[in-house]
Amino acid sequence: MRVLIAPDKFAGTLTAVEAAEAIAEGWRRQAPQDELDLCPMADGGPGFVDVLHASLGGTLLAATVRGPFGEPTPTTILLREHTAYVESAHACGRHLLGDGDAESASTYGVGEMVGHAVDAGATAIVVGLGGSGTNDGGAGLLAALGAHADEPLDQGVAGLVGLTRLDLSGAVDRVTGVRLVAASDVDSPLTGLFGATKTFGPQKGITEERLPAVDGVLQDFAEVADRRLALEKGAGAAGGLGYALLLLGATRSPGIELVSRAVDLHARAEWADLVLTGEGAFDFSSRSGKVPYGVAQVAAEALRPCVALAGQVMVGSREMRALGVESAYSMAELVGEERSYADPAGALAALAERTARTWSH
Repeated sequence: MRVLIAPDKFAGTLTAVEAAEAIAEGWRRQAPQDELDLCPMADGGPGFVDVLHASLGGTLLAATVRGPFGEPTPTTILLREHTAYVESAHACGRHLLGDGDAESASTYGVGEMVGHAVDAGATAIVVGLGGSGTNDGGAGLLAALGAHADEPLDQGVAGLVGLTRLDLSGAVDRVTGVRLVAASDVDSPLTGLFGATKTFGPQKGITEERLPAVDGVLQDFAEVADRRLALEKGAGAAGGLGYALLLLGATRSPGIELVSRAVDLHARAEWADLVLTGEGAFDFSSRSGKVPYGVAQVAAEALRPCVALAGQVMVGSREMRALGVESAYSMAELVGEERSYADPAGALAALAERTARTWSH
């Protein structure tokens, strides 16, 4: 039997690469005769570069850039042929915030990463958006690439208060001749009820009472930069990094679709008899551009059954079918939550071994 293993990361416990290896280890214990194809996946958020490097190869370029509060932060850029892949969370991820104020957090380091990719000869740069701790409308990225304004662009959304003049010419010149792609599953506009601040601000630490004021600052920023682009789908991705990239002429591609094409997921699903996917928490929000839903759709197109392995399964059979998944199995149900967190790789391998008893020929 041929099995395609295409999980996302298990947030906070396993990378997608580690998850795929754990599933394979457990499956082999039960069905050593099966052929396994490991295809770790990502949707543009944390793990984006690691997943693409594992599947595509290429050269990893190390670069030290500014973190969200200006601290030196190591990052990695994947260069394959003339395309560079940049993971924004490396420079401005929530894990870098610590006790810092999200309103002062900047995306300057992401702009530096894009600049390094340009200097390395990339003619196309794909920026994975997701997991950010910033909410500055991408102003920091623009500053790092050469934009200027009458207020500091590198001090987070707090620095944009009172901004009335913005010159993007330096940033536009810096990326002239380079095709930019914003990889994100987020459809939010920059501002408003469903914008970056109102939708994602609370999870970054922006208090409820501050949301209207912060959203107002980004509205003023958009009035100066380009109000029309602020309404585009994806402008609110990664706290407005999507907006900054749109200002520089980027196109937007759902992250899961971009990764699926890059790793040739459809052909690999057609090769398989069974497709396995997974993530930390499998719930109905998985339909919003997340990996399990994307993998399940590809499996359906290839007329192959798709099974999900997860830390927790929080959907019933009807919702599961709506997501295109035949069955879903939970680590927490099999070994308990405590062991799932204490030994996630071992727990996932045990779950895969048990799943193989049902699904392997």
